[in-house]
Amino acid sequence: MDVPGWVWTVTLVLIALVFTFDLLVLGRRPHEPSRREVSVALSIYIGMAVLFGLGVLVTSGGQVAAEFYAGWLMEYSLSIDNLFIFLIIMAKFGVPRKYQQFALMVGIVMALVMRAIFILVGAAAIERWSWVFYLFGAFLIYTAVRLAMENLGHDDEEDEYHENALLRWVEKRFPVTQSWDGGTKLRVVESGKRVLTPMAIVILALGTTDLLFALDSIPAIFGLTQEPYLVLMANVFALMGLRQLYFLLGDLLKRLVYLGLGLSVLLAFIGVKLVLHAMHENDLSFLNGGEPFGVPEVPIWLSLTAIVGILGVTAVASLAKSRRDAARGVTHEGDEARLDINEVGLLGGSQHGEDRSDRSDRSDRSHAAEDSRDGR
Repeated sequence: MDVPGWVWTVTLVLIALVFTFDLLVLGRRPHEPSRREVSVALSIYIGMAVLFGLGVLVTSGGQVAAEFYAGWLMEYSLSIDNLFIFLIIMAKFGVPRKYQQFALMVGIVMALVMRAIFILVGAAAIERWSWVFYLFGAFLIYTAVRLAMENLGHDDEEDEYHENALLRWVEKRFPVTQSWDGGTKLRVVESGKRVLTPMAIVILALGTTDLLFALDSIPAIFGLTQEPYLVLMANVFALMGLRQLYFLLGDLLKRLVYLGLGLSVLLAFIGVKLVLHAMHENDLSFLNGGEPFGVPEVPIWLSLTAIVGILGVTAVASLAKSRRDAARGVTHEGDEARLDINEVGLLGGSQHGEDRSDRSDRSDRSHAAEDSRDGR
């Protein structure tokens, strides 16, 4: 697939305009979206992805179009898994419902920029060294095994969010207010001093968390298509609808009990496909004398069929188990312990029973301690 430079330019400009418009609208009018609002927006984004695939079909043929649809579906399924962590982050930092859209939107823009960098690096590596597919395949198989073990073990820690090193460094280096009075602003003046808002910390948490997920998804999609343009667009369309899915599937996510297992099977399938592709193009001198192995490659139609089949079986089995458990009055471990997003304050404190003066006193003590450290 030969993508002219002007197509890249027009595409990037349109993507920037769409996200800029969304950010400006949400920044001026933060609100909790209605089910109708998210349903309409999600339908538009899905429709755009389908039309894009049809455009690829007309201009480049069925093989390339199938590669796009397979990549898009896989990225979408992996993005749904991200929503579990996003829900936990929102709860941990006590993000008011009306500000959650904005936080997700900025976090998604950050994630898209970082994924674009990953895509460029991955495409350059693949073009130069075919043995990179061995690394990608092995990493995906390892990730699949780890994900399966976590889901089979029902690890209680999967419902916890642990701040990464970057977040801890930012919170230690810069003063952060506990109040959400700043709304969607990233910095405000409090007690005569400029401080970061909770929104800034939440956005950073969302963006860096998605970056970790990209370590799995980017190698996986290169197992379906090696065309950087298709890889980028599959990620764009998957992330564009992620914000709407967050609000639309909030309760349904808890019922997708086998999603982790389904994704582990999907990642393992793509990992094996990558290893077979690497063996088919082998040029490592210490393997088979530098000659390609006589192994079959997995065709794209089989990949697309496997993706749809795995996701379909996962969804049906999950919902069936949830219905059986509900009929027997069985509650999944940890469901009662889930935090209500509106009842959890920044860094885990309860918003109820804590008035503004309490928050102000705590903020003043925090600044006093910061000033004392600065004085030393």
